[in-house]
Amino acid sequence: MRRVGLLGGSFNPAHAGHRQVSLEVMQRYGLDEVWWLVSPGNPLKSPAELADYATRLASARAMARHPRIRVSDAEARFGMRYTIDTLNALQRRHPGVRFVWIMGADNLAQFHRWKQWQVLAGRVDMIVVDRKPWTHGALRGRAATWAAGRRLAGHQAFSAGPSGARKWRYHFGRISPLSATQLRKTLGKNAFLGHNNLK
Repeated sequence: MRRVGLLGGSFNPAHAGHRQVSLEVMQRYGLDEVWWLVSPGNPLKSPAELADYATRLASARAMARHPRIRVSDAEARFGMRYTIDTLNALQRRHPGVRFVWIMGADNLAQFHRWKQWQVLAGRVDMIVVDRKPWTHGALRGRAATWAAGRRLAGHQAFSAGPSGARKWRYHFGRISPLSATQLRKTLGKNAFLGHNNLK
C-alpha cells in the first residue's frame, strides 16, 4: 500500500518549518508523499486570526516546492472542518492508501478536545512532532496517557498492511524556530509571500 502523511493545519501562513517536517518524516518513516490539508477553519481557533482561504492556500503552494508534497484543498471542497470527517472521506476515496496523521506536540496536548478523538486515533497511524515548550505537557496529557499502549519505540515500524491496530510515535527531530503567529507579527502580509521565511 502507498503510505501518505497528512499534515493538516491553517497554514496561516505556511512556512519553512512545515516543509522541513514533511521532508524529515517522509525520509525517516518511508512515506511516499505528504499531503498538506489546508483547513477552511479550525474549530478550536478564532476565525478572526485567519487570513482568507485563498491567501493561505497560495502560501502553502508557494512553500511546498517538492514533487512529493501535495497541497490539498480537500477540506474546503468536502465542506468539512473536523479531522475525523476528512479522514473518513479520504479513506473512502483512496482505499489503496494507508494514511498517517502528522501533528505537532501542541496538538497532542489538546487532542482530547478534537471531535471523536478516540475513534480517530483508532483509524489512523500518527506521528507527533516535538515542539517546545509542549513536550512534557503533551506526553503527560490525557490523549497520550490514554494511547500509551499504542506508542511505538524508536526502532519499531508502523504496520505496512491495510489492517492491524493503529499506532503512534513521538518524533524528536530538528526543531524549527518558525511560528506562523510570530511571522504574522513581524512580517505582516509579507509573511504569506512564501519566500520571506525560508531557511
